[in-house]
Amino acid sequence: MASRAGPRAAGTDGSDFQHRERVAMHYQMSVTLKFEIKKLIYVHLVIWLLLVAKMSVGHLRLLSHDQVAMPYQWEYPYLLSVVPSLLGLLSFPRNNISYLVLSMISMGLFSIAPLIYGSMEMFPAAQQLYRHGKAYRFLFGFSAVSVMYLVLVLAVQVHAWQLYYSKKLLDSWFTSTQEKKRK
Repeated sequence: MASRAGPRAAGTDGSDFQHRERVAMHYQMSVTLKFEIKKLIYVHLVIWLLLVAKMSVGHLRLLSHDQVAMPYQWEYPYLLSVVPSLLGLLSFPRNNISYLVLSMISMGLFSIAPLIYGSMEMFPAAQQLYRHGKAYRFLFGFSAVSVMYLVLVLAVQVHAWQLYYSKKLLDSWFTSTQEKKRK
């Protein structure tokens, strides 16, 4: 073995690294997927905090009704969407498959379902806005339905990617579990 400053070991040209051990692919994948899911969870938490702030301002009437409209009905059950994210974060330190599965199932119930309901709830107002140019709810001077549809589209993308990466992570964990059982 050569030192950094010393000569190369006798009898080698440096191309004998093929025999060295490498980190198994499913471990590399697990680290990468956990990082991606964490980024998505943090984006979701930002969306969630903005929604909580909007709802709080609307309910507490901190600003006039013209500035911030009352929340739509879908926003209340969407507040529970923080639970799947927390379950996902709790599953990472010890590769807890049960928490990850619970996170994925509850994401469908507490995140995706309210967003689907929200798109249906806001559709008549969006249709009215785009056909006749009339908006009845406003958010800082903008049509509330337009702003909330943008939030909804962003949230759907975040949750869809989160589910996709969670499924890939679950497959990666199952691969490593199956390899351990075979040995």
